[in-house]
Amino acid sequence: MKLPVVALVGRPNVGKSTIFNKIVGKKISIIEDTPGVTRDRIYSDAVYKNYKFNVIDTGGIDAANEDFNDDIKIQAEIAIKEADVVVFIVDGKEGLTANDLVVRDILRRSNKRIIVAINKIDNKQATDHMYDFYELGFDTYIPISGEHGIGFFELMDEVTKNFTNKDEKEDTRLKFSVIGRPNVGKSSLVNALLNEERVIVSDVAGTTRDAIDTILTYQKEEFVIIDTAGMRKKGKVYENIEKYSLLRSMKAIDRSDICLLVINAQEGIIEHDKHIAGYVLEKGKGLIIVVNKWDTVEKEKTMKDYLKEIRSEFQFLSYVPVVFTSALTKKRIHTIMPEVLKVSANITREIKTSILNEIINDAYLLNLPPSYKGKRLKIYYTSQTGIKPPKFTFFVNNKNLIHFSYERYLENKLRENIDLEGTPITLQFKNRNE
Repeated sequence: MKLPVVALVGRPNVGKSTIFNKIVGKKISIIEDTPGVTRDRIYSDAVYKNYKFNVIDTGGIDAANEDFNDDIKIQAEIAIKEADVVVFIVDGKEGLTANDLVVRDILRRSNKRIIVAINKIDNKQATDHMYDFYELGFDTYIPISGEHGIGFFELMDEVTKNFTNKDEKEDTRLKFSVIGRPNVGKSSLVNALLNEERVIVSDVAGTTRDAIDTILTYQKEEFVIIDTAGMRKKGKVYENIEKYSLLRSMKAIDRSDICLLVINAQEGIIEHDKHIAGYVLEKGKGLIIVVNKWDTVEKEKTMKDYLKEIRSEFQFLSYVPVVFTSALTKKRIHTIMPEVLKVSANITREIKTSILNEIINDAYLLNLPPSYKGKRLKIYYTSQTGIKPPKFTFFVNNKNLIHFSYERYLENKLRENIDLEGTPITLQFKNRNE
């Protein structure tokens, strides 16, 4: 089901982040710790009165700041293009500024539904400025205070007024997305996958605005490929700005069961690849690393050498399968779908309780947890409590006695005994009396 998108735009320091955090109900940390990241769009899902939607917080558009302005303008325009509703936030204390007019001009060209939120309306002076904003020429104005929550419900009622709540029939086909930085060969990889003779292709037009969903039939089973390079037709500018590939990847990851993280063999692993992989892990999705453009690597370097590098760079992903391909020469493309099938089986794998307890009891006796202040962790019983990804709940004497190194030991023992390649797993500890 495609969720509506709400974009928050405005000049700097009008309180967008405060309102963003209020809508999503939690303080969202910035995805990257590079300088100037608050200028990136931050994206999250939100719920208001049972309406689910996505929210994008954009960087402040500042006409006076030459350095960042083109970047921010492009970024805001992408957010506006993706949005169904735009909340234009202005500062009631300061009144109308030339910067607000710059933002207005961008919004006028968009033909989107615009709501003007006049923020910081918590004193007399701000109320006096309120009517100046009608000069912007939009239809809907709502006075609010992000900090004190004034007018928040009125704003949210207006934002969600045309959203529908209907649950569409759930698509049970396995969805996998092809994600990664710009220019690693995502599109050509998708095309190469689709051009294999065994594959029957049908496009689903307009499934999402920023990714193309394609149906692929492999071994008589239908899969949905989410191609995050789907925006490429709208001009190179989007693909060239690396920061924005993260947002597109995040949205695709959210909708996927399995992600194919594509790495350019020539360039090797870059920090950005780790950010994307970390997000896949956080969201509990299956993962396969695809080293593309393998035909461009010097012959001296073997797959074994390369695999060693990947394992040391992605130490937190030791369970993830790696395939080497060349979308250009179509070499080894046939190795991808068998891995997808394998990971698909693993993200939904269910383990018999008796087998699970046998593995954990053996692991426990083989290596007792360290005692702490004379107390030692006891594991009474383990059961599987979820899939996609597999989740295991341990009933213990005191969950505060679990040390992360022992938790990792238990995870490794589970992986040694059960095929969980390509899927993260969640371990949860509960006191027996809970």
